[in-house]
Amino acid sequence: MAFPERFSNLPDYAFPRLRKLLDAHAPGGAPIAMTIGEPRHAMPDFVGPILAANLSGFGVYPPNDGTPELLAAISAWIARRYSVTVAEDRLMVLNGTREGLFNACIALCPEVKNGKKPVVLMPNPFYQVYAVAALTVGAEPVYVPATAATGFLPDYGSLPKDVLDRVALAYICSPANPQGAVASKEYLADLLALAEKHDFRILADECYSEIWREAPPPGLLQVAQAQDADPERVVVFHSLSKRSNLPGLRSGFVAAGPECMVRIRQLRSFAGAPLPLPLQRVAEACWQDEGHVDASRALYQAKFRDADRIFAGLQGYQAPGGGFFLWLPVEDGEQAALKLWRETGVRVLPGGYLSRDAGGQNPGKGYIRVALVAPQEETYRGLTMLRDCIYG
Repeated sequence: MAFPERFSNLPDYAFPRLRKLLDAHAPGGAPIAMTIGEPRHAMPDFVGPILAANLSGFGVYPPNDGTPELLAAISAWIARRYSVTVAEDRLMVLNGTREGLFNACIALCPEVKNGKKPVVLMPNPFYQVYAVAALTVGAEPVYVPATAATGFLPDYGSLPKDVLDRVALAYICSPANPQGAVASKEYLADLLALAEKHDFRILADECYSEIWREAPPPGLLQVAQAQDADPERVVVFHSLSKRSNLPGLRSGFVAAGPECMVRIRQLRSFAGAPLPLPLQRVAEACWQDEGHVDASRALYQAKFRDADRIFAGLQGYQAPGGGFFLWLPVEDGEQAALKLWRETGVRVLPGGYLSRDAGGQNPGKGYIRVALVAPQEETYRGLTMLRDCIYG
């Protein structure tokens, strides 16, 4: 019996791959997990009472696109955060933004671009769902280096014209996972101009937008409004996983132009999994409250200040502008992760597991990704042991 070939070259996903690397070896101390971007700060204290008050909602099918109240709360948050008005019919609630980032590609990528196979651009390294989405629709994924030389953001404008003319969609993540780079208004404006010139859409993954060091990162929606850009070129994704420390809620949203949203919602009606009604009620409250977000952000900022002190003077260390990862240079990511685990019990992710070989190089191979999600004291101990083990 035949199987599809389009996924045959996929590597193991990052975390099963990490278990194969590390789990045959005993840890060198009490384990400290700094691998997965799973927030461990306290969730908002109103989550439990809202769930309890809405348990009967598990007995009904939820609204496919989101309740009117939740869509209104999201629209109001966008207006407060970005000074942009996005009507509720240009929004859809997501069962986790991974679903949205995957399904938007299916809903919006054409079968042919300028008579040829379409291209989907993505930074390298990147959130792995981008590549699988491109392969699912039969497009060619093009991995564009996001390295220190490019400010850890992809330079899509440097690609050859014949490639750009085949681009149907381009993924961008800001603050970037894993490097924490923040796309400036100028970067986003240039990307919008490139999309206009070569007629493609931008899928902006802004799931880390509320975890920042000095200033709120700009968003594609506000830059598009300032440029009076075609709203159909812009598809933006946000999540409560990082913002509100609720990764298990699986709640986010997508904002897009009217025609794009018709197609995104249509696909959801046939093939999607809407968010259960009680969870939508929790999400509604989360988007309406900033106090818990401010408190959580302050905890991350304290941990980043610790990291700056611990790695002061380390060549290649760059303090991230947002998100909650460190992207630390090493000679070889796998060797460093294994050494760290065997000698200290600190568990980190090799950067090469988040990137692809392209043009004979893997831009993540010489890095490790370190998640600063644990409490401050535990994070401080882990970073100190990492420094002494890898760079001491």
